[in-house]
Amino acid sequence: MTSGKKIGLSLLVVVLVAIIALVIVVLTFDWNRLKPTLNQRISAAIHRPFAIEGDLDLSWERPTDVDGWRGWVPWPHLHAEQIRVGSPEPVTDADLARLKALDLTLAPLSLLERRVTIPRIAISGGETTLVRRKDGSNNWTLDLGDTSSDADTAEAQPGWTVDIGDITFDPIALHYRDQTLDANVDATLTLLGQPIAFSELSGGAPAPDDGTGHRVADYAFGWQASGTYRGQDIGGEGKLGSLIALRQPGAPYPLQADVTAGQTRVSVAGTLTDPLAPKRIDLDLTFAGQNLGDLYRVIGVTLPDTPPYSTRGHLTADLATQDALTFRYRDFDGQVGDSDIHGDLTYTLGEPRPSLTGEVVSRQLRFADLAPLIGADSSSDSPDETSKPQPEGKVLPVAEFKTEQWRAMDADVKFTAQRIEHGDSLPLEDLYTHVRLRDGEILLDPLRFGVAGGNLNTTLRLDGSQTPLAARIDLHIRRLLLSRLFPEVELMQNSRGELNGDATLSGRGNSVAALLGSSDGDLQMIVSDGVISRNLMELAGLNVGNYLVGKLFGDEQVRINCAATSLKVDDGLARTRFFVIDTENALIKIDGSINFANERLDLNIEPESKGARVFTLRSPLYVHGTFANPSPGVDASSLLARGAVGAFLGTVAAPAAALLALVSPSAGQTTPCNDFLSQIQTQR
Repeated sequence: MTSGKKIGLSLLVVVLVAIIALVIVVLTFDWNRLKPTLNQRISAAIHRPFAIEGDLDLSWERPTDVDGWRGWVPWPHLHAEQIRVGSPEPVTDADLARLKALDLTLAPLSLLERRVTIPRIAISGGETTLVRRKDGSNNWTLDLGDTSSDADTAEAQPGWTVDIGDITFDPIALHYRDQTLDANVDATLTLLGQPIAFSELSGGAPAPDDGTGHRVADYAFGWQASGTYRGQDIGGEGKLGSLIALRQPGAPYPLQADVTAGQTRVSVAGTLTDPLAPKRIDLDLTFAGQNLGDLYRVIGVTLPDTPPYSTRGHLTADLATQDALTFRYRDFDGQVGDSDIHGDLTYTLGEPRPSLTGEVVSRQLRFADLAPLIGADSSSDSPDETSKPQPEGKVLPVAEFKTEQWRAMDADVKFTAQRIEHGDSLPLEDLYTHVRLRDGEILLDPLRFGVAGGNLNTTLRLDGSQTPLAARIDLHIRRLLLSRLFPEVELMQNSRGELNGDATLSGRGNSVAALLGSSDGDLQMIVSDGVISRNLMELAGLNVGNYLVGKLFGDEQVRINCAATSLKVDDGLARTRFFVIDTENALIKIDGSINFANERLDLNIEPESKGARVFTLRSPLYVHGTFANPSPGVDASSLLARGAVGAFLGTVAAPAAALLALVSPSAGQTTPCNDFLSQIQTQR
């Protein structure tokens, strides 16, 4: 054998021995000896504690699903136990993540293509805790140092990619503690036994078309959660897509959730496009609860208090826009109390406040469902511990307006009720209002009701930026037909009479009771060509009126030529400047006051007979007491002074002239109120 062959054979033997020795070292090496170095290097890289506290082992295995010569290349299998990833000390002392055991397999040949391929990962005993403090700092944002040089290198050279295959795990516990949202939630993430198709949880509807042609993946994970959020107990469950779908750029990722917060239930089902860098959401969204106002505590949107409600619509948002983030809730249908609602709303996260715009329509509105808007149901049981109960014996609502919520957002919403369902004694026909909310000030202009063939047109301003709240209302009643206002009164059917009026009031206070109790302004009203009787008072539910009419007219129906009043309101006290009822057989003067601050009545009624029909009543009537318990009666201590009412009329020509402006004669015809008020001016 030549020397060259001997040298070559010797080198081959050395190489084989080295390879065998290396294999023996790899197979017998105690990898736990590397843990201190490994823990230190990773901790320094992520700037937080990292430790493998249990066993660390590396073994080799042949792949069973690879053909050809590649199938003979062994794959390394890493097994690590008791892995801990800590948190930044200023945020929390709780660990970000803890794993009882981690197993992963690496495909080594893919490293030659600058690709890290991990076909299988198995996790056991996983637990993670996410914490955010009031200052916004959190424990899940990793500080990886200055990566600018790496970025420059990545631009010059093709980057590495990571490809993860199957992940299996037993249930993973998640804990979420967020001081900014006042949230304390515990959740569990599990693998579904079998994947669930997207269409099965979307009512069989096809996946939304995002323009990319991607198929929506199946649901692969399930989750359950419970805890507290903004002072409310919450709980929920839902499903998520697979990890493969999570990593597909531009693909719609399926998500489904059903969550309760307090008495509010929120359900979503749809997709999130490119969830690792979210670009678009496209969800079917359902809300249901006891009060729309409760949504402020759930999603931060200011809505009015209502009876129980439910609504379902479609929510979309372009998350990749450079403009203000905008959510559109389109084509929603629902119920509020016994009333239907439909429409479109847009919520924009802008500066200085988010804003809500849109239009809502009710085809049939039940009038009773409007009561909570003014706190009229404040005496009922309410789950809101901050609500103020209605005191016994008080009629005006004392429930306080939530002005702090008004300052949380702006709004510009139009609401139309095409038909109003009501009792026979309240002939409302329709409703339209344009609501504007800006910097804590609400403006309803107009707030218009169709009533008895006429309309009630109002401008209402509530300035919640002031403390206490400042309010002003301008109300105009025009051409309410008495024949339609009281359809049950047979003699009223042939009446051409109308009700007209104006009112302007302003006040300060955080409830309807406080506003009226401090109000200043004027009120004037005219009723022409009607009838009055005990039956009419009973229909209107006026027990005091029933008593007074019985005393004045007995049980008969008496025709009213004209009823006119002018009141001056000063600091919640309304005093009569002019209040006269001219009937076919008597002239009735009313004077006194109505105190909105303490809800007390102090009214005196003096009738004067007209000719043939002589009154047997020789003493004035009075109405004292409170709104809740009025006390009518006869003033037996004084007698009616004949001619007193006529003398009174001569002193009120100026108010009478102002009231003439409210008279609305039909087609050139004069009304009884024209003649009556003109006569008063002449008498002066």
